[in-house]
Amino acid sequence: MMRALFSAISGMKTNMSYMDVTGNNIANVNTTAFKSSRVTFQDILGQTIRGASSPQNGRGGMNPAQIGLGVNMGAIDNIMSQGSLQTTGKLTDFAVQGDGFFVVGDGQSQYYTRDGAFDIDVGGTLVNPATGMKVMGWMADGTGTVTTNTAPVSIQIPFGTQVSAKPTADNTTPNPPVYGMVMAGNLDSGTATAGTVTSTVTAYDSLGNAHSIDITYTKTGANAWSVTGTDPSSAAPAPNAIAAQTINFTTNGLVDTTAGSKGLINVSLGTTNGSTNPLAFTIDMTTLTQFAGTSAVTTRLNTGSPAGALVSFSVGASGEISGIYSNGSTQRIGQLALASFANPGGLQRSGQNLWNASAASGDAILGTPNSGGRGSISTGTLEASNVDLAQQFTNVIIAQRGFQASSRVITASDQLLQDLVNIIH
Repeated sequence: MMRALFSAISGMKTNMSYMDVTGNNIANVNTTAFKSSRVTFQDILGQTIRGASSPQNGRGGMNPAQIGLGVNMGAIDNIMSQGSLQTTGKLTDFAVQGDGFFVVGDGQSQYYTRDGAFDIDVGGTLVNPATGMKVMGWMADGTGTVTTNTAPVSIQIPFGTQVSAKPTADNTTPNPPVYGMVMAGNLDSGTATAGTVTSTVTAYDSLGNAHSIDITYTKTGANAWSVTGTDPSSAAPAPNAIAAQTINFTTNGLVDTTAGSKGLINVSLGTTNGSTNPLAFTIDMTTLTQFAGTSAVTTRLNTGSPAGALVSFSVGASGEISGIYSNGSTQRIGQLALASFANPGGLQRSGQNLWNASAASGDAILGTPNSGGRGSISTGTLEASNVDLAQQFTNVIIAQRGFQASSRVITASDQLLQDLVNIIH
């Protein structure tokens, strides 16, 4: 009789804890990147009334007879499934698609979070504005190179930082080489001999001075064009930037890379406007075509640019942070770090959407997104809570009925005890 009372009490206690966890899940249904919890129960070791026996003396075996002593709360598990992504359009809002946690710190301790609602503080540091935690990663050097095998540091977005001018120049190190300019477009095959087509390109010297070069394409034969160019920005008479060079086309309208200039036009302006380096480069015209139709030639690539200042940034799926400068150029300025764990469910909650590593989770393994099983970064989005309201409201009913049933057992046991006491009257 007394066993029933204590079993019922244990049932009431565990169902109260069940309701506590369920209530917390429902309260956090709108918490950014919240991970819900699940309660599991375990029975308490039963009291053995009769032990088990094996078959003997012509009789079969007998099963043990035990009376259970109630229930314990077995575990409160973290459900680490992906929450849905919600678009915010804010540049500094990030979400992890897949496994991994953002790394944040306060200068003393390091925490982990799925909450990517970040912002940039007055010092240019990427932070969580609700907690002041700094977002960790790796910063690039002056050449845009990031080293990720070092300890992470706080991410800085140095708005207003100046980037030097880059002259329009060839880079022959890669194979194939990258030329100073690459042109794209078409020269009308129906143009009469001696007919011309003009276009203007802009080159930059080592100080960032812009030089407009007027290019003239003159048809000299069925499949041949002469290319010349001048720099009208220079004092009259305008110097020749491009001496006469020939582009030949095949009968199928493509540049013949074996004849004439082979589609590579040499440009030379010497030293200009105080620049100490001569402005000389190659224009790659191998992608031009000679088909019937309107003539139009544009610049597809220019390796030069004027000086500029950092005005914005973008973050790629792999967490690379690219600075966008006022001169139109881009350069890598940093790299977000993501942490992965052998057992993410073993992480310990620290409040404010933060997690701590524990003995059950294992140490954090830091790396870049899209590597080592880590997820990718989605910009302008936030991860929503993974709480399933339908399941949680069902759990409320289950917890309520479980508590109610246990209380009825206490009532019934009390009535039985009362009847037992009344026997003596």
